[in-house]
Amino acid sequence: MADSVNVSTIIDGPRKAVFYLTNISDSTGESAVTKIDVSALSTSADGDTCTGVRIESLSFSTVGMGVQLLWDATANRLAIELPANYSDSFDFSAFSGLPNYSGSGKNGDVLLTTVGAGSGETYTLTITCIKEYTDL
Repeated sequence: MADSVNVSTIIDGPRKAVFYLTNISDSTGESAVTKIDVSALSTSADGDTCTGVRIESLSFSTVGMGVQLLWDATANRLAIELPANYSDSFDFSAFSGLPNYSGSGKNGDVLLTTVGAGSGETYTLTITCIKEYTDL
């Protein structure tokens, strides 16, 4: 049996996207699993393809396990780590969100790794992102 995971896209507009992520673990855990695939997001009002996101805000609850959000690249970079047995909200809007600084090989995607996942442990995350585009 594998972890019971879900990624729901709540909003995928031309400027922002909101995602709701859940996991009920069987102790398998997740390792660098793509949770936000920017190539699957809608285009801008001008038809430009989304090339990345900034994490504008994040609300989470973890029971028993921690969570790492990673920027996908040749060498994945930690975006933020969420501790086990904790609930909180972060608002990064004052500086236009957490930027993807991962460098070489970055593709704009956001990955997730669980830390210390045991059977029956859970996480829930709501992530609001500002979409980025490269003019073609």
